[in-house]
Amino acid sequence: MKKILVANRGEIAIRVMKSAKKMGIKTVAVYSTADRNTLHVRYADEAICIGGAPSNESYLLGSKIIKLAKELGVDGIHPGYGFLSENADFAEEVEQNNMTFIGPGSKAIRIMGSKLEAKAAVKKYDIPMVPGIDKAITDVEKAKVVAKEVGFPILIKASAGGGGKGMRVVEKESDLESQMNLAIGEATSAFGDGSVFIEKYVSAPRHIEIQVLADTHGNVIHLFERECSIQRRHQKVVEEAPSCVLSPALRDEMGKAAVLVAKSCDYVGAGTVEFLIDDQHNFYFLEMNTRLQVEHPVTELITGVDLVELQIQIARGEVLPMKQEDLTITGHALELRVYAEDPLNNFLPSVGHLDVYKLPVGEGIRVDNGFEEGTDIPIYYDPMLSKLITYGKTREEAIQLMISAIDDYKVEGVETTLPFGTFVCKHESFRSGNFNTHFVKDYYKPEDLEATFKEEAKIAAMIAVKQYIEDQKTLRLPIQ
Repeated sequence: MKKILVANRGEIAIRVMKSAKKMGIKTVAVYSTADRNTLHVRYADEAICIGGAPSNESYLLGSKIIKLAKELGVDGIHPGYGFLSENADFAEEVEQNNMTFIGPGSKAIRIMGSKLEAKAAVKKYDIPMVPGIDKAITDVEKAKVVAKEVGFPILIKASAGGGGKGMRVVEKESDLESQMNLAIGEATSAFGDGSVFIEKYVSAPRHIEIQVLADTHGNVIHLFERECSIQRRHQKVVEEAPSCVLSPALRDEMGKAAVLVAKSCDYVGAGTVEFLIDDQHNFYFLEMNTRLQVEHPVTELITGVDLVELQIQIARGEVLPMKQEDLTITGHALELRVYAEDPLNNFLPSVGHLDVYKLPVGEGIRVDNGFEEGTDIPIYYDPMLSKLITYGKTREEAIQLMISAIDDYKVEGVETTLPFGTFVCKHESFRSGNFNTHFVKDYYKPEDLEATFKEEAKIAAMIAVKQYIEDQKTLRLPIQ
């Protein structure tokens, strides 16, 4: 493999290219008209425009990307995450055009892309699953029957998608019909498929995922867990590895379950198996993400491996260079997704111009970044600017370093999730490890963050006044 096209943008495009360049592989960037002057375009060896600013006119044009890749003599295509990364038709078309898709086969993507098919695939391995119906429905009356069997509260989930869309918690039967119709409508709008399924709602769960790797020679390993319970709108904001609630025995049990999930769909490459853990530390299979995850850096830091490099090696047909017993956890890593969002206004996107943009540096600090000072944040894509990752010998060290790194991260022109990251890291619930996916709902109030801003501004003003008074007392000798 001598040349790879990265069918993505921003920080993940640069992240993939870094590993490719380290391996002596040439890189090709694709970009929309809105991204003409971005970092990932300049970082690549070659770059080509694929269309207009909206993603459906550029980054989602799979056939056009493949056509251009062939013209440029590309050997493999890495999809990153988002966009076409979990599109089975795209993966299949890449292979049909005699290029390598750096990811799983289309069969695995299709199976794990449907929550119900995924559940059916892993059922034969006796992997724990949340009680519920094992087929999609759209009929409200049937849903009422199922809900009574499962028992309230229940969770209605879209069969075809994720990201919190088409998802509703129903506490009592009288709310079922309205919530069912809302879920079906949202799922139809987001995924073109209104079918949903019903399962028992696990109250106050933790969201734990296991990183897996599988080669084309039948070897499957796991690289331990990531804790992903700090979320807003069912989407992760802060992740860490390892989780502070998993015992060695539970970690081993969940790791083995994740390997079986990968085997159930003949998985190849890097993937992530997601689980819910209840307050009794029972775990339940949730879904499998058939791609590289946003939060993969924390796994890289605690294991010392380069997941993108391993993806490429696997795609080239190589045998995994390590066995399960070779892997150990060293230290602790924390990641904050730095979104251009306003944490004081329900985390709504904050588009604008990066008047000031300076990244923190130092030992134990890593920033996977996609922007630079003086550029605009486009409205067309996910508002993530970068990922701020810290690593320490202990969890406490990683948390303290994150607080310092956030202080050194200077952004002006847009609002970001950096202050929210500080809020999380300083909160007793997070520091003690006693938290779950309801952290934001239970503890976060925008007015508390606003009060913190005002207090910090007051302290800064007092320091400035004090310094001014001291300066006035200083004897200034005339220049000779």
